[in-house]
Order: sequence, then C-alpha cells, then structure tokens
Amino acid sequence: MTDRTYLVTGANTGIGLATATALAAHGGRVYLTARSAAKGEAAVALIKAATGNDSVAFLLLDLADLDSVRACAAGFLALGEPLHVLVNNAGLAGRQGVTKQGFELAFGVNHLGHFLLTTALLDCLKASAPSRVVNVSSDSHYMARGIDFEALRRRGRGITGMPQYAVSKLCNVLFTQELARRLDGTGVTSYAVHPGTVASDIWRRVPWPVRPLITSRMISTTEGARTSLYCATSTSAEVAQASGRFYDKCAEREPSKRATPELAAELWQRSQEWASKEWTAQEGA
Repeated sequence: MTDRTYLVTGANTGIGLATATALAAHGGRVYLTARSAAKGEAAVALIKAATGNDSVAFLLLDLADLDSVRACAAGFLALGEPLHVLVNNAGLAGRQGVTKQGFELAFGVNHLGHFLLTTALLDCLKASAPSRVVNVSSDSHYMARGIDFEALRRRGRGITGMPQYAVSKLCNVLFTQELARRLDGTGVTSYAVHPGTVASDIWRRVPWPVRPLITSRMISTTEGARTSLYCATSTSAEVAQASGRFYDKCAEREPSKRATPELAAELWQRSQEWASKEWTAQEGA
C-alpha cells in the first residue's frame, strides 16, 4: 500500500473511518471526505495519531449537493496527485427528503453524488492505473424490485426509507457493472461490496422504535471494512480480473437478477444527464 493514494468518502465515522485508518496504517496516502470540516479534520487528527502516518488529509464533500461534488473533485485534481483507489463509502439510510438538486435523498447521496465524483476523477484514475473503484453497496439491493426513475425525482414515501435505500444500493451494483464495461482495457477496475450488517452511524436517522431492532445484531465497523479493504488492496490475480463483480465476506457473490446490463446502461445514461451542469442549470432556472 506504500506510495499509493486513496480517497475514501464519508471517512469521518463508521466503516469509512475504519477503512481510512487501515489504509493509513499500512503506509498509504489517504484523503478522506466529510460534510463537516470540523468532523473531517478531527478524523484526520485521529488517524494520524493512531497510525503515525502524516500523509492523511481532508476534503470537504456534501454528496447531497452536486456543486459540492464538483468542487471536491476539482480540489483533489488541483493537488496533482495520482489516484490509485477511490472508495465510495459514504451513505445514508432511514431518512426521507430530497437533495439540493431535487433528487430522492438516498439515491442522490448513495448513488448520484458518487457517480459524479467518480466520473469527474476518471481521467486521473486512468492515468494512475492500475487503479480501482470500490462502491460500498449492500445486500439490501436484493430487496429492490427495479428502478422507478420518476420516483427518483421526488421525496420518498413511507416511514423507514428502506425501499429507497434498497434502490440506491441496487444503483451501486449497476454502476459498478457499467463502469467495468466502459473501462475494460484501461487498467481501472471496479467492485461493489456488501460490508455486512454494520452498526454504524448510517442508521442514526431511523426512528427510535425501529432503530434498536435493526442494529441489535450488527457487526462492528472494523469488521464491516474488511471487504472494502480486500477489494481495494488485494494483489490476487482473481480479484484483478473480477471487475464489475459483487463481493461479500471477501468473496464473489451473485448479485440480484435485476442487475442487468440493460438497466445498468439506462441508469448510466440518466445519471450522466442528471449530474451534468447543463441539466442542473436548467432545473434551477
């Protein structure tokens, strides 16, 4: 991991913090993102103290605001650093709402913000190859019955937000598959991972009567980071050749049958349109 550069989103807490800490402990240059500058800088200080690695820095990123995503990508590119691994880890669950640009909140944060960040950094990833993109998905994606693209443009319904979360996690799997197809032969590979059912801050917005039932038997964030770290750093030829696959417990797992090439291509096309500056400007007019 020495002399390799990593960018981990949502790394001020939970699985992201555990992932960033492990990468730094093994000598990587680590950039971590968070919505809060105070929390992000606190995480940087914590990781430096825990690992003795001073090559850890913070980038401001609010995935619910596409302008913030563009600024974060531009800020990283301005550093002139290579990028060997992008870990799209940040996410939310159990919260209803819309993003700044009007997308259903789970979709906007868990997929669309990461889609824009990744595509904005693709040239850097290609220039740094062999490089990787790791998308933290979930086995909740099996619950999604498909994607209602019209529903992604409005606030979700229900109390728990779990149907919307499942769709966003299916989007992570589809994005990984389409990314692998589009980057075939470039030296950039992509992986979707199920971290396990982790007792992290992602569940903090779930209503109190439901939250204890959801989190009572979950694993730790350190355990939850293992599959992300495996896909980010494994030197196995098997992993290197498995671009676009879904991983669970550091092993390949068959994704949902709804994760088809056709749906992945449609999601990419719509995401590209929705994440464009032109579309954002038109909607804001």
